[in-house]
Amino acid sequence: MAKEEYPQLQETLLHEKLDNGLDVFILPKPGFTKAYATFATSYGSVDNRFKRAGHDEVRVPDGIAHFLEHKMFEEPEGDIFSTFASQGASANAFTSFDRTVYLFSATESIEKNVETLLDFVQNPYFTDENVEKEKGIIVQEINMYRDNADWRVYFGLIEALYTKHPVHIDIAGTPESVRSITKEMLYECYNTFYHPSNMSLFLVGGVDAEAMMERIKANQSRKTFGPGGEIERFFDEEPETVRTPRLETKLPVSLPKCMFGYKEIPGPQRGEEAIRRELASKLMLESLLGASSPLYQELYDDNLISDGFGYEYNTGPGYSFSVIGGETRDPDELIKRVTEALGQAAESGIDERIFERTRRKRIGSYLRMLNSPEAIAGEFTRYRSRGGDLFKLVEAYESLTIGELNARLREHVNPSRMSASIVRGD
Repeated sequence: MAKEEYPQLQETLLHEKLDNGLDVFILPKPGFTKAYATFATSYGSVDNRFKRAGHDEVRVPDGIAHFLEHKMFEEPEGDIFSTFASQGASANAFTSFDRTVYLFSATESIEKNVETLLDFVQNPYFTDENVEKEKGIIVQEINMYRDNADWRVYFGLIEALYTKHPVHIDIAGTPESVRSITKEMLYECYNTFYHPSNMSLFLVGGVDAEAMMERIKANQSRKTFGPGGEIERFFDEEPETVRTPRLETKLPVSLPKCMFGYKEIPGPQRGEEAIRRELASKLMLESLLGASSPLYQELYDDNLISDGFGYEYNTGPGYSFSVIGGETRDPDELIKRVTEALGQAAESGIDERIFERTRRKRIGSYLRMLNSPEAIAGEFTRYRSRGGDLFKLVEAYESLTIGELNARLREHVNPSRMSASIVRGD
């Protein structure tokens, strides 16, 4: 078992790649009573065209990764949630654009809960009957979110930005795509993406790392897996231009909701360069739009934004885009003010004092995050899926220069690649 020491953070990460290809990571936190575990596969909603070694290319319905996540919790003897609850654990799962993650938190029976997590994810149970039953549940969920203004304005923006790339399709799919899913399709996706060689197990908290690793290895040695092999993913070529510069929706809201952002030509997808680009983009946005920025204060004083105003930067296989906005009395004025300010900043550059203050703030937030097992697990899994190391972010932040941020800003703020999504009252 390899040990990675991070003296600056006073953390030690243990790692072992098992014979079946599963990457196991354990981060002991002496003095912590809670433990948190994630079992993740590099498989998300955008992976609807793929080919595994020795097989033909497959195209599957939109939303199938999310559907598969739902079905994994069903066992022949009942619901796995009740098993976790009886062992003092709280379990959950989520599907994102590029990952599916199963998780639990507990303060007792940690080893037993880790085995339960491994066993249920590695024991799929799909039947024609339970697949048909799930379709109605997920279609109902999709229809519920269609009436959710926050959800509609967010995915409305992605839909406005992207034409071909499946990132613009709701993670849950559409009612039509969900109804076309079969148990054979689920097994195809499971056998492709849920092989141990495409997965990682991460455990953080008050655990005995050596004993836990032995328990995990014993669990995996009792199971037989077919060959893994390389997975190829295919995406239709995405135009550089946006699908539409503006998308408006009518829903019963007291104030309009407005989100806008810029679509990028994707840069590096994995590794240190990709992570550095992502950090520079987020630091750039926070320097210009964060709660301590002059622009934020001006917009707040003019009653154009509320505390819910926010921004984010998303990047993954074949996509990169920003999201800016929130609730506002005047969407057009908000868009005008922010885009003008971003354009001016791209010409003049970011204020160096604001850059330094924002960088210190992000490093401080990161260090506080290391006291939360839940946050560590979520972030570790995300950075790991992109070939990065969560525990090297301080070094990356400290080495970023204002020149890099200004270059990112000029590259990102392109009016021809901007879209807006607005939800107004009926």
